[in-house]
Amino acid sequence: MTRTHWAAVTAVVLALLFAAAAVTAAAGSGGEDGTTGVSTPTVDSADAGFARDMSVHHQQAVEMSFIVRDRTKDEEVRRLAYDIANTQANQRGMMLGWLDLWELPKVSSDEPMAWMAGAGGSSGHGGHGAAGGGAAHGAHEVRDGALMPGMATKSELAKLREADGKRAEILYLQLMTDHHKGGVAMAQGCVERCEVGTERALAQGMVDAQESEIALMTDLLKARGAAPRS
Repeated sequence: MTRTHWAAVTAVVLALLFAAAAVTAAAGSGGEDGTTGVSTPTVDSADAGFARDMSVHHQQAVEMSFIVRDRTKDEEVRRLAYDIANTQANQRGMMLGWLDLWELPKVSSDEPMAWMAGAGGSSGHGGHGAAGGGAAHGAHEVRDGALMPGMATKSELAKLREADGKRAEILYLQLMTDHHKGGVAMAQGCVERCEVGTERALAQGMVDAQESEIALMTDLLKARGAAPRS
């Protein structure tokens, strides 16, 4: 218990220090080296849209990770869930901090993913649903509570809360794989559209880390006689 408590406290302290450093860096960023200033992002910019939407996206990943932690005793899955929860809670704090720094609202009346509209004329809903379906499946997800690419629906979260042991592990790994695939698409959108250099760097880091975790989760599913849903 002492080691666990120490690890938790250390993780929180490091997350706060990292977030503070990132927010400070973002204050003067804009160019590739973070030193050349550009105008503060506007409320409808890709920078602000990504920070708002990915904060919501990350919050669900944290929620799912806390759920599975209490539904299984498997150390591999619990360790992965702990890493995802800590990483994404930290990143969420950074993005919300940037919105405060830019004096922009953390919520918007715009449709989620509106900042992604452009290339291909898509706002990001189609083709990135939890089961990888098309527009019809995406519409179902919105009605059932999902808002953005890869996010689990209310009914899927309810099933995760009710599952135990191996069943909970498989469902979590499948839902989180879908979630990461949607997150990678969103982060890549920021890499291509955001203007703040620090934010683009964070987004690229998300792409790299989540693609690596997708590969890990595929292996964990295989070891449990299962596979990703899409």
